Amino acid sequence: MYSRTSLIARGAAAVLLAASTVASPVQAAERDKAFFDQVSGSWQGPGEIVAGKYKGTKFTCNLSGDSEVSEGTGIKLDGHCRVGVFKQPMSALITRAGGTYKGKFLDGAAGKGLDILSGNVTGNKVVVAINRQKLNGAMIARLQDDNTMNITISVKVEDKMVPVIGMSLNRKFHTMAVGSIK
Repeated sequence: MYSRTSLIARGAAAVLLAASTVASPVQAAERDKAFFDQVSGSWQGPGEIVAGKYKGTKFTCNLSGDSEVSEGTGIKLDGHCRVGVFKQPMSALITRAGGTYKGKFLDGAAGKGLDILSGNVTGNKVVVAINRQKLNGAMIARLQDDNTMNITISVKVEDKMVPVIGMSLNRKFHTMAVGSIK
């Protein structure tokens, strides 16, 4: 088959190749910060509950993201979502904890919200694991372009992930009337 020297050389080459393709923690943190900086700003758009008891319920959200969180790399989102005349405050805090992400939606699973147990940033999307008591799931936020972000929240049912909420947010630009004075 292969000689021992050949196997050692191939193994060493594989280790060197693998080590050179894995981002260092510093590179990963910089890449992640760049993603969260892109998500910073004001967002608004429609969403819909696509499964479960409230399937078909449509809503709109207005959120503001700030990537300057005191805990380091991550994002803090604040705002609200509206269903008809009812308005629900929304907030999330996602921060880097070692090689993953932790945080909470609203006041976390101890209150009326969800805990963020883990997560990672890959390219133009962040994926986080969410939990509340026996409910496990994931949230995926993907930047389609600089001004469009799609969010999907899925829950685990038996051994499948089932999408339950979908949103499409557009960057909200603050406009100001500009004129000239003679």
